[in-house]
Amino acid sequence: MEESSNFRKWDELIPDALGLIFKNLSLCEVLTVVPRVCKSWGKAVKGPYCWQEIDIEEWSRNSKPEVVDRMLQLLITRSCGSLRKLSVSGLAGDQSILFIATHAQSLRTLRLPRSEINDPIMGKAAGMLSTITFLDLSYCINIGAQALEAIGKHCKSLTSLRRIMHPLEVINKLSQDDEALAIATTMPRLKHLEIAYLLVDTSSIIEILKNCMHLELLDVRGCWNVNLDEKFVKRFPKLKVVGPLVIDCYDMNGWDNCSDYSGSSGYLAWDFVAGDMDDDDPEMLDDFWADEHPIEDVEMWFYDDVNVVDAGYDWPQSP
Repeated sequence: MEESSNFRKWDELIPDALGLIFKNLSLCEVLTVVPRVCKSWGKAVKGPYCWQEIDIEEWSRNSKPEVVDRMLQLLITRSCGSLRKLSVSGLAGDQSILFIATHAQSLRTLRLPRSEINDPIMGKAAGMLSTITFLDLSYCINIGAQALEAIGKHCKSLTSLRRIMHPLEVINKLSQDDEALAIATTMPRLKHLEIAYLLVDTSSIIEILKNCMHLELLDVRGCWNVNLDEKFVKRFPKLKVVGPLVIDCYDMNGWDNCSDYSGSSGYLAWDFVAGDMDDDDPEMLDDFWADEHPIEDVEMWFYDDVNVVDAGYDWPQSP
């Protein structure tokens, strides 16, 4: 008994240590199970140590937009201004991006794929996102050169940008060269740029290379109008260019694994307003996982057969 007393009790661990441990648990467990263990764990979950990095991208793909908005408000509020990384998919409202921006004083990494944000709202938010170094705006079809220019002017620390498109979503566009030129003129510190399937020409990519002298990786897979001269590329010894040919077997991180939210999804059936809930009572969150639905109600999208016509439109993370 004396020997065991030399070990520190779990409920006596400091909050930042508990936060690191709780990262290995699911969102459901952190919000509903952990607070019941003991008072110190419940206090840690309500504090900023568990929410300096928030990744709900996978969950948000299958959730209603209004539910995603409420979850963001709950978790970002708990971060108390210490949020460093945020990943969420399919933001639908202007207020969501503005809410994120107003709490972004410590934010470094921001991933917003498939979001319905537009140029004006991104222009407003960019001025409050000056600390970000990594930004993912992949599959955001409602933004263009105007938003990218605002981001470049305000986000001076930005070194990585993902602006990947789905080929079926750009099929009606004539060109996206204006986006490439906005990147070239406002983002000189970029080291990592992914613009797969963007409708750009060789001349626009050359402008990027001339102005973004720190580039180490340029992903132009699927940019079929790009034809870079090998001798010209050799002028940039630190640069690795991927594409425009697509020769990879695509993974499950993009469109082949996404679907519109399904109202009958039985994964995380959140349906609450963050401001109306009792944050001290984890039992109030239990009902959000209790709603199970029959398989007949589940909406299914299939993209993982590489032999079908529409398969293979996503790509692995760039090296």
